[in-house]
Amino acid sequence: MEYGKHQAPVRYEGGDGCITALVRIPVRIVVLVLVLPVRMIWDALVVGARAADRILLRPLGRALAWLGEVLVVIPARWLYAQVLTPLGHGLRRLAMAVFVWPWVALWRYVVVPGVRYGIVVPVTWLYARVLTPIGHGLRWVRRALVDPAGRGIATAVKWLLTALLVLPAVLLWRYVLKPLGLAAAWLVEHLIVLPLAWTYRELLTPLGHGLAWFLDLLVRGVEAGCRGLWAAVRWLATVLVVAPVAWVYRRILTPVGREIAAAFGVAWRVAGFVSRAVGRALVWLAWHLVGAPAAWAYRAVCTPVGHFLRDAVFVPAGRAARAVGRTARQTLRAARETVRQARRDAWRALVGGPREPEPREPGGVSARTLGSTTIVPSAAPDPEISLRKEKSVPQG
Repeated sequence: MEYGKHQAPVRYEGGDGCITALVRIPVRIVVLVLVLPVRMIWDALVVGARAADRILLRPLGRALAWLGEVLVVIPARWLYAQVLTPLGHGLRRLAMAVFVWPWVALWRYVVVPGVRYGIVVPVTWLYARVLTPIGHGLRWVRRALVDPAGRGIATAVKWLLTALLVLPAVLLWRYVLKPLGLAAAWLVEHLIVLPLAWTYRELLTPLGHGLAWFLDLLVRGVEAGCRGLWAAVRWLATVLVVAPVAWVYRRILTPVGREIAAAFGVAWRVAGFVSRAVGRALVWLAWHLVGAPAAWAYRAVCTPVGHFLRDAVFVPAGRAARAVGRTARQTLRAARETVRQARRDAWRALVGGPREPEPREPGGVSARTLGSTTIVPSAAPDPEISLRKEKSVPQG
């Protein structure tokens, strides 16, 4: 009833008759019979995979990780830190000393001083003391002599070229070549261009228009025939092929496929319910046959026995072991102190110890004078208690 409440209502599309409803139930029963073993095998594999992952694969992975850490990572880290790093530092220093520092010293103490004092300084002195005065003198000669002479020569050459070349060429162009060109252009325009233009406009253009009209009419007729032929072929293909195929797909294949898919979905869900019910039954049997007796034995037998062993055996044994450990540590500490003292005495007997300070002779006893708390080293010692002398008083 709960499954019927939560299950979505089955929607029947329009067009499904009583035959479809009658065929649906047997099809679903057959599909359920086929799918149920597959679903049970699938659920068993899922449960087995989860149990194997939790019981076997995770501890195995942790063990492999620990083994990799102990056998590979820690030795590799120690090898890198204790062997390869000092070796690399040593090789780097060796390479610097063999390959780098000689070239650096050669460059710093041989090449740079040689280039500086052998090439740069002489070239700088030559440029500053020889080439610069020569250049200044040549610049003065150019400004004072060469530039005026050059300007005069350029003016004379310019006047000569203008008189000999430019002026005759201008006169030839203006009075000979230009009139001849204008005459030739007039002749070409009236004898060639105007006849050709009249021929193109009056003859070739109407002829081209007529030819284009004819070709357009011909192309339109061909296109109309092709469109009619294509329409006929398309109508025949639609009537003979597309319409039957569409009818078969819509009326036969689609309902059959929908029913088969719905049957597989329902069968898979029902098989899941059945598989879970079987699994719960197996778990119930395993608990009542194995789990409950084992829990009772653990709770009623193993726990009291364990408490008794803990209180009667393990706790006194632990205390005794701790006491023995303390005694052994104290004994080892005393033995180490004895060995250390014996070693120190033996070393002092073989080599000798530090010289002890000699006792000083007492120069005098510091005493306090009567009636004062100051200690005077040179004062004579007086007794701490001295009786005051009393005068005798005659009697009578």
